[in-house]
Amino acid sequence: MTMRHQPSCQVLNVRDNLMMIDCGEGAQLGVRRTKLKLMRLNHIFISHLHGDHCFGLPGLVSTMALLNRSNSLTIHTFKDGVDLFSRMLDYFCRERPFEVRFNVIDTHRRVIHEDNAVTVTTFPLLHRVPAVGFIIAEKPKLRHIIGEEAERLGIPHYAMNSIREGQDWVTPEGLVVPNDQLTTPPDPAISYAYCSDTKFSRRVIKNVEGVDWLYHEATYDDSLRIKAHKRYHSTSLEAATVAREAGVKQLILGHFSKRYLDDTLLLHEAQTIFPATRLANEGLVIDLNELGS
Repeated sequence: MTMRHQPSCQVLNVRDNLMMIDCGEGAQLGVRRTKLKLMRLNHIFISHLHGDHCFGLPGLVSTMALLNRSNSLTIHTFKDGVDLFSRMLDYFCRERPFEVRFNVIDTHRRVIHEDNAVTVTTFPLLHRVPAVGFIIAEKPKLRHIIGEEAERLGIPHYAMNSIREGQDWVTPEGLVVPNDQLTTPPDPAISYAYCSDTKFSRRVIKNVEGVDWLYHEATYDDSLRIKAHKRYHSTSLEAATVAREAGVKQLILGHFSKRYLDDTLLLHEAQTIFPATRLANEGLVIDLNELGS
């Protein structure tokens, strides 16, 4: 934590369902400032057990309890994290009115969560303690109904969802109307990868290949590459190399060292090899459907 940057925490809003990635100290304050609804937060994914990525968890759960949350909350973390957080929450939030569930993760690549909108997959990072990245991938979206054509054919409302899913329409007279006459293609499904903290790694490149958005730590500029490697962190140039070689569309840099009073040094360095780069900052809101540079 510095006067300029808070510990790690991101929230993804997927079709009005919130998922938090890492929960550093001050996470609940950030949620309040951005006017996100805590009651819609159902999953928290912890990348590794360093304090700047998880110290905000007890306070956040305590606040949820004070707000009389009723729906369950799932925390995805390592086995040591389950043991640690269970004791903390049972001590500080003993009478919480909702269930906290734990899903044990490890450093293997596997799907750890799936619902009707997304899959969340872990993959190994290279850090001083066991650490994983996350890929949040939207499932294919439904096609768009051509309203005028549906009205002309008198298609009932109960059939609309199956048509959005790609089915043809059969009229009462037995005429088959092809789906592409009734719909337009769906919006593209978006994928987002989160990589923090990690030393530069070819296996990260392989795991995030082809994602739309990549968040990657950039603790140091490239003149401090030796220090970055000793501390199992990455430079901004290395983060950009991951983005370029993995063929991602957009790169977000974060997790900056407190030594930098101006983060644009890191931005400009990364943009020399991957122009579609931006900096993560507190309160930053990005529409992931907008993939312009």
